Amino acid sequence: MIDHDKERRINLAIAAIRSVPPLSVRKAGRIYGIPRSTLALRMAGRQPQSETTLRVRRFSVIEEDIIVQYVLDLDSRGFPPSLSTVEDMANHLVALKGERHVGKHWVERFLNRRTELKTRFNRVYDYKRALNEDPALISKWFELFKSTKDEYGILDDDVWNFDETGFMMGMIHPHMVVTKAERVGRAKSIQPGNRDWATAIVAISAGGEVIPPYLLVKGVIAYTLWVTTTGWPISWPIKPTENGWTNDETGLDWIQHFDKHTAGLVKGIWRLLVLDGHSSHMTVAFHEYCTEHKIKVLCLPPHSSHLTQPADVGLFQPLKRAYGLQIDELMKASQTHIAKEDFLAAFRRAFAEAITEKNSKAGFRAAGLVPFDPQEVISKLDIRLRTPSPSTPSSSPPWTSQTPQDPKGTLAQTDLIRKRINRHQSSSPSPLFRAALALAKGAERMANEVALLEADNHRLRRVNQELSKRRRAPRIEIARNTAITTEEAEAFLAERELNAQNTQNRVATDGDGPSQSHCSLCHNAGHNKRTCPNRLIDPALDSCT
Repeated sequence: MIDHDKERRINLAIAAIRSVPPLSVRKAGRIYGIPRSTLALRMAGRQPQSETTLRVRRFSVIEEDIIVQYVLDLDSRGFPPSLSTVEDMANHLVALKGERHVGKHWVERFLNRRTELKTRFNRVYDYKRALNEDPALISKWFELFKSTKDEYGILDDDVWNFDETGFMMGMIHPHMVVTKAERVGRAKSIQPGNRDWATAIVAISAGGEVIPPYLLVKGVIAYTLWVTTTGWPISWPIKPTENGWTNDETGLDWIQHFDKHTAGLVKGIWRLLVLDGHSSHMTVAFHEYCTEHKIKVLCLPPHSSHLTQPADVGLFQPLKRAYGLQIDELMKASQTHIAKEDFLAAFRRAFAEAITEKNSKAGFRAAGLVPFDPQEVISKLDIRLRTPSPSTPSSSPPWTSQTPQDPKGTLAQTDLIRKRINRHQSSSPSPLFRAALALAKGAERMANEVALLEADNHRLRRVNQELSKRRRAPRIEIARNTAITTEEAEAFLAERELNAQNTQNRVATDGDGPSQSHCSLCHNAGHNKRTCPNRLIDPALDSCT
């Protein structure tokens, strides 16, 4: 890129040197802000670097513009070219001129100087989804949504969406990691061996309400420790199924669960439930129940949930990411197998972190439903390059002299010392600067190491405490192939404990039940020969006093 302002100042400086009376090269350079060496070389006939660079490039500006336009055209139609495709474009142009192919680093240099282009990881679209990303089809969906709301007088707060999302219990969600610079290839994270499947059914409203999730896990038997050792909320059902997936029976169970938790939240008369076209939502029993309880059901366009489903747009990615980080924490604590109770504890924390009022409203907004804005979705059907807005630096109060408690404070304290030393004019402050800088480096390093160790120890203690609690809990069967809640499990355990206490009282009163063991020395109950309190200290005497 030619710096026209600099070229103008160089030309003025050269004209001043050649004028009458002439200026010296040094003085002209000082006046026009040009280094003396640059002026001397230009006076000797050297051409500007921008012009020599253009001559050594393989393509003229016009030819490069053609490549840029071709890339942008492919990108706008949903086919962003790879780096090798851009290189093929360039090789095609040079072949027309009878020249050899471009160099190995040409594409990289080309992208560096063409600021209108940038590289990024692509996201693959399913072909069926692409077929349904038709503005006309999506517009019909929004028309149906609005007309249904108007016809039944449904308020925004009574608009709900529910969807299922699956979890592989030991799967860590991919996320960016930091490795040493010498690593070749992608970084790999060790994952636990458990591949059991679980499904979470989540429902949210446009007003930000979230009802308890309905969880399906692979299995037959439900155990009490699933809810008693994981901090599982009372109103969250867990249902074991053959494969951890939803089915027609579960669909009916869920709509009853939905009605139970939303009937008291209705602001108008009808509730509007937006859902996808899964077969479990299409049964006669499902729709009859909805009609009887004033729940109007709308089905999303096929293969469009990634754009039109609020839960899919705003919730599930944060939920999967939060769950993956929970499992990653267990792996860092050297836990190599994820049991169902470990999954449930991790899911509970991830759900609380990701499924929030803010994210729920954001999902409906991004899906263009509430507030009603079809362009929010239709505008996404054409792929566009977007540049994130620069972040605004945060302001903080000035640092006052004090003992730093963290790495940031250590640097601030050192900076304050340097400024105070700089005001001391009686001697050179350089040695003091070096000493203060060395102190800052050492203190910052130690503070960072301590902070990392403390965080690591805290994580290990928390994980180990939870694991210990769950491992000590007995595995008591409570149900088979039916959903359970924490409230039901606690009631079951309370009744079980009461029955055990009654049995113990009856044994103590009636003398029924198995007899207690007796000491072989004194014949009293409650201890044995080895722990007999009447046994003599001399082990050679095997009798009681």
